[in-house]
Amino acid sequence: MTHRSSSPLSLDRSDPEGAIAAAAERCSNWGRWGADDVLGTLNFLDENKRREGAALVRRGASFSLAQRFDADGPQKGWRRRTNPVHTMLDTGLDAERGAQGFPHGIGGADDVIFMPLQASTQWDGLGHIFDHGLAYNGRRAGDVVTSEGDQVTGIETTAGLIAGRGVLLDLGRAIGENGELPDGFAITTEHLEATISVQGSAAQVGRGDLVLVRTGRLARARREGWGDYAGGASPGLSFTTADWLHGTEIAGIATDTWGFEVRPNEFEHAFQPLHQVVIPHIGLFLGEMWDLEALAADCAADGVYEFWLTAAPLPVTGAVGAPVAPIAVK
Repeated sequence: MTHRSSSPLSLDRSDPEGAIAAAAERCSNWGRWGADDVLGTLNFLDENKRREGAALVRRGASFSLAQRFDADGPQKGWRRRTNPVHTMLDTGLDAERGAQGFPHGIGGADDVIFMPLQASTQWDGLGHIFDHGLAYNGRRAGDVVTSEGDQVTGIETTAGLIAGRGVLLDLGRAIGENGELPDGFAITTEHLEATISVQGSAAQVGRGDLVLVRTGRLARARREGWGDYAGGASPGLSFTTADWLHGTEIAGIATDTWGFEVRPNEFEHAFQPLHQVVIPHIGLFLGEMWDLEALAADCAADGVYEFWLTAAPLPVTGAVGAPVAPIAVK
């Protein structure tokens, strides 16, 4: 399969709207699965693809791909996004003192958490990003997401679906220095395909796959401190990969970065232009802030970059994104 590609240098950096409109027209999946479709690219992840993914389990080695959800996370308060706040409702001290009111000596602990749904490892839902007031499948944004949440494509519509063949593209190791890509590095289609070539034929990407892209950005944040990990400069996918993301017919893609695409973005006065194409037009599910370090080390050691991946988001009704605790099994 061939994919239209171009160098980031060919972009007219003064015209993000023109580039977004052109890419949206080329890559649109509106109406592809009918006017009522709410699943977008998850339509590619069918039962046959899940059987293919399950057959990849050979050793039984499992890897958590989730960052921890705690107060020491990456968030800095941008647009009221904070790190999780965990509070105990009942404690062992309460139980020792008999303050819980339970009979015959039984005691317990209980807790609560407050957090933005995109505070740590998460999926972006199809109601997360709009293009000129339109949501996925050409719906009016105001008809989709109201003060009561996403009434059409809420993250709960994906319950039980995001499990199948996972493929790791470790660009940090394949084309980076010391296993990492520098901030501002725009990952092009050529970089993605070069990484696949380095990793071997089993790393080929196609219909229904769940693709994981490791840049090394999270590893650097852990080594040097969070700094501007949340919202600052970062390696990420180039806007020019929109056609590859559409043409490969993947079901979802996740990275170890805060924002999936390269930052600073490749246009003047633009904010997340690749999001503006791939979510509302392609209907592609994006994962961000995934921890790919342990999995990547194992893949580098045994040369196997495909695995069974299960990554169901917390099915919060009406949510436009949700936390996830993905597990890869090899």
